[in-house]
Amino acid sequence: MEMKKIVPYINAENEARESIIKKAAAYEQSGADGLFIYNYSMSENEREEFLHTVKQIVKECDIPVLIGCYVKRFEDIKKALYTGAEQVVTPYVKLADKAVIKEGADRFGKDKIVIEIDATTEKNDSSLQLSTLAEEVKGYGAAGLLIKHITLTEGVMEKVKNAGLPVIIRDSLLRNDMEALLSMENVTGVATNYYEKKSIYKIKQQLKAAGVPVETWDSSVSFEQLKKNADGMVPVIVQDYKNNEVLMLAYMNEEAYNKTIETGRMTYYSRSREKLWIKGEESGHFQYVKSLSIDCDNDTILAKVMQVGAACHTGNRSCFYRDLVKKSYEDMNPATVFQEVYDTILDRKENPKEGSYTNYLFDKGIDKILKKCGEEAAEIIIAAKNPDPEEIKYEIADFLYHMMVLMAERGVDWEDITRELAHRH
Repeated sequence: MEMKKIVPYINAENEARESIIKKAAAYEQSGADGLFIYNYSMSENEREEFLHTVKQIVKECDIPVLIGCYVKRFEDIKKALYTGAEQVVTPYVKLADKAVIKEGADRFGKDKIVIEIDATTEKNDSSLQLSTLAEEVKGYGAAGLLIKHITLTEGVMEKVKNAGLPVIIRDSLLRNDMEALLSMENVTGVATNYYEKKSIYKIKQQLKAAGVPVETWDSSVSFEQLKKNADGMVPVIVQDYKNNEVLMLAYMNEEAYNKTIETGRMTYYSRSREKLWIKGEESGHFQYVKSLSIDCDNDTILAKVMQVGAACHTGNRSCFYRDLVKKSYEDMNPATVFQEVYDTILDRKENPKEGSYTNYLFDKGIDKILKKCGEEAAEIIIAAKNPDPEEIKYEIADFLYHMMVLMAERGVDWEDITRELAHRH
């Protein structure tokens, strides 16, 4: 069964960048399935600033982002999707050249462009000619429709049902009801600003109880099935979900376990204070659940979380910051090695060192860096003809180094690259 989605929207017109980013993070943490962020300004400067803001949000949030923007030419679609947004939403009434949709769909895929239509009487004579409109934009390669200002009548509901494209309803929920909107056939989600500073996890529990298929945290194992210690609790090892850094160890009783699953925030039982403990309730350093796993003996939970701030009460990121025994070794984890080399290159850029080859490249500028990338790519091709793998390993390493210099020069980091690959995967 396809899950219906709650997608908070943020009107980014005339709002400070920091405020938009803060709202986006808060919505993700409260349980949103995605974000719809829009600014339909036709000003080039405003659009560039908006795209920069969305790029930052995509980098910081894991949920899909729909970006609403004015589209005049193919380049506008390209720039919007290059932020990392999952889909571009553009108003039908502002779309001067419909062929731009086809051009964008041909380049980026038929799941990337959503057409926004206004259902008010003035804008669409209240008829919602969806069958005609949907067929038209579908022919150009649009993936769906986003309809705003809808009035729920039998006629409208029938048109939405038979639209021929998936529909997202944008609604402030001042007149319409979330359950009614999500229950409509062919409606895949609702975009709303109603849940600002509210728990979307809680709303989803209510919708689920009403029979609406929404994504909630559901454990495959009940607490009763876990093996508890003598105090009736289960230890929880907590890791950063991005880099697998071990952050802390804590304990859950049944109430803490159920509260964690209900709210999406890590909740423990404090043995010293003898009470339930929501991590971050005093410090603001909350832990938001990404996954919970159980070990082979059913007696230890592994939690992967998004950690806000420090996990340790000392202010350290991890509670495990002191070495008892340590033997030097070479870390061969590709992610770690790439990041450390990139960080060194970035440090050279920001803090030049005399005699550094990296600084020589930065001083010579982009043309020199590109020339070296081209030369090293050619060296890989030549080395690949040699059956001995040693030469190609050396040349690939050379190329990767020069590519990272290029990345640093152009303000791209490994998170940008891995996120783009993850989107494609």
